[in-house]
Amino acid sequence: MKSGLLCATMVGILLASPAVAQSLPPAEGVFITLGTMGGPVASPDRSQPSNAIVHGGLVYLVDVGDGSVQQLARAGLQLRQVKAVFLSHLHADHTGGLAALLSLRNQTSLTERLTIYGPPGTQDLVNGIVASMQPAARAGYGIPGQSWQTPAESVTVTELEDGDRAEVGAMVVTAAQNTHYDFAPGSEEDRLYKSLSLRFDLPGRSIVYTGDTGPSSAVEALASGADLLVSEMIDLPSTMATVARNSPDMLPDAKGRLEQHLSTHHLTPEAVGQLAAGAGVKAVVVTHFAGGTPNAQANQGYVAQIHSRFSGTVTLANDLDRF
Repeated sequence: MKSGLLCATMVGILLASPAVAQSLPPAEGVFITLGTMGGPVASPDRSQPSNAIVHGGLVYLVDVGDGSVQQLARAGLQLRQVKAVFLSHLHADHTGGLAALLSLRNQTSLTERLTIYGPPGTQDLVNGIVASMQPAARAGYGIPGQSWQTPAESVTVTELEDGDRAEVGAMVVTAAQNTHYDFAPGSEEDRLYKSLSLRFDLPGRSIVYTGDTGPSSAVEALASGADLLVSEMIDLPSTMATVARNSPDMLPDAKGRLEQHLSTHHLTPEAVGQLAAGAGVKAVVVTHFAGGTPNAQANQGYVAQIHSRFSGTVTLANDLDRF
């Protein structure tokens, strides 16, 4: 068998999966919560932060936490359908699956360039991943003389700033800098490190993804009138208890800094409700459960707290839910 035919055969095997037979979501635009855990502590019940917008049979990933490729398969979606990736910020729990996504695209000979949109620093992140892909790409399938695609040729990066807009497929995507970081406006740190919230205006539907953020007037303005607000949320006591179990020897200073970060750079249930009410959105989906999988009693409490500020529909998402 010639090497080209062998490679094509192997690619076909690699792309085939029982999940492929599943029906795709409707074409008008569906938001899938692939992973709803708030990292970086792993959970046996939820995958790391990752989402997919499916429109017209194409897939646009919104954050790619560890396990995103597996979650795509579980959702009945294929790598070849992924046309772009959007990163809200560069914390590892939101980017840990990017290396697998890019490497497996290369291994299965998907040569169409994939565009990755993200905040400043995204190019450096992708450059590092591309460099790590070189040995496997050169080895290919171990066939002497086999050609291989240079990994850098399969990916393009577009870095986004506050207020930037991009037309991607049938969507208009707008970015707003949020309050996940406390760097002083105009400082060198603020220039280099940004956390973004993203609005996706599709034909007939608007979806806003907060990413990780604290209370923010900019995010409220971005979400104005949206059909769906996909918001992070933190249960601070539960999150700190999880941290204590996983890092029992954490020094008091480090614990204090972490608690400051969690309390100012994330949204409590009441803050989620306030954001949704102020923006006038139609419905809220809550994701990014940093404290681990909540129980039924906690869920009721979260919804009640959100509804104390917002009268619309509220859903606490699970992995692979579709909205």
